Amino acid sequence: MKKFPKDFTWGTATASYQIEGGWQEGGKGLSIWDAFAHTPGKIKNGDTGDAACDHFHRYKDDVALMAKMGLKAYRFSIAWSRIQPAGRGKPNPKGIKFYSDLIDELLDHGIAPWVTLYHWDLPLALQLELDGWLNPAMPEIFRDYAAICFENFGDRVQHWITFNEPWVVSILGYGQGVFAPGRVSTSEPYQAGHQILRAHAKAVALYREKFQPKQNGRIGITNNCDWREPLTDSESDRLAAQRALEFFLGWFADPIFRGDYPDVMRERVADRLPKFTPEDKTLILGSADFFGINHYTTLYAAEAKGKSAPTTPYGNGGISEDQDVLLTADPHWDKTEMGWSIVPWGLRKLLHWIDDRYEHPEIVITENGCACSDRVSNSKVHDAKRIQFLSDYMSEAYRAIQEGVNLKGYFLWSLMDNFEWALGFSIRFGIHYVDYKTQERIPKDSAHWYGNIMKNNGL
Repeated sequence: MKKFPKDFTWGTATASYQIEGGWQEGGKGLSIWDAFAHTPGKIKNGDTGDAACDHFHRYKDDVALMAKMGLKAYRFSIAWSRIQPAGRGKPNPKGIKFYSDLIDELLDHGIAPWVTLYHWDLPLALQLELDGWLNPAMPEIFRDYAAICFENFGDRVQHWITFNEPWVVSILGYGQGVFAPGRVSTSEPYQAGHQILRAHAKAVALYREKFQPKQNGRIGITNNCDWREPLTDSESDRLAAQRALEFFLGWFADPIFRGDYPDVMRERVADRLPKFTPEDKTLILGSADFFGINHYTTLYAAEAKGKSAPTTPYGNGGISEDQDVLLTADPHWDKTEMGWSIVPWGLRKLLHWIDDRYEHPEIVITENGCACSDRVSNSKVHDAKRIQFLSDYMSEAYRAIQEGVNLKGYFLWSLMDNFEWALGFSIRFGIHYVDYKTQERIPKDSAHWYGNIMKNNGL
């Protein structure tokens, strides 16, 4: 039996646009994802999150599902446009009530709420009026929104995450245009990322000053990173892998844990990479009580020598011409339905990289999961491949803990099948199957399996 530490947190995760639906109900304003999903050709099969999993109406049933499987913690995000329909101004009482009721329901069932303030669904008005995350005024606007959340929910929420995966917002939203707001540029990702870091720091400073002393909660940010393994042990491939990791994770983690962007980014991105003021740096450095990481896959990295990097689904390389890194997969690696390679040891190596580079921070895996081609048969879903994936990745996480990494929690993506962004409903990541016609939830084998993991606190 691989027993995890006594205080280890086990949970599942979701995001507002992916599950809530009720897109024009309860006083909610439009978000950039509402607009993007309604733009022809942007989402596979023309799917939208208008109804999604109808969690807006079914949250009590969903919490009952969580309780049934013995869930200890649930990470969800707040839709900013439910709280402030235009992104600014007076809060919407119906939006506050929805999340307040959800939090109460979770606590009534002994489930700790972990709240993400921003999981990509920016109020549309802020995009149209201010150019969204390109605008230096956004950090203050985000701080004001965060204050509403701290004020209304902080008496019951002990774990806050400011942003989910700023890399995705920046690269896929402002660089490759495959996610909302759908912009294509080689400079805008760096501008957007810069304002997100400033916004994160302002929200954290406000929380620590005004709310944390009374509420005793903790606050951090969640970054995502695939592992990059050097293709050969040549010096150039080792440097390429390191560079790829610094462009991926270092971009957002270095300013928070080390005080500024990685040197390699400064050298290569030059004038397109904005500079922090001394005041920014002071606010950003140390602005996380824990290190949130989402991890799914691994690729080999080699010196590109002028070749452009191949794109995996959602282009997991970033702006390749800035990095000169060629990414490849081992043809023997099994893949998920996303086309992502299954490489459990990549997680352990990434955890060690974080541990070394950022001086042994407390780490929480805020997402890890597997997309499978799930089918219902006799009211059951047998997802052996997902169970194998989770078991193998958790084993590597366990090994990292044994080797001294300060890993404190694991959140499985996802509680249920949901709207997988540009891929619509074509991809299933959930441990509960969702029939989108009837909205019926069916626990998959993995839900029962994970229930046992949590009950036994180990594998």
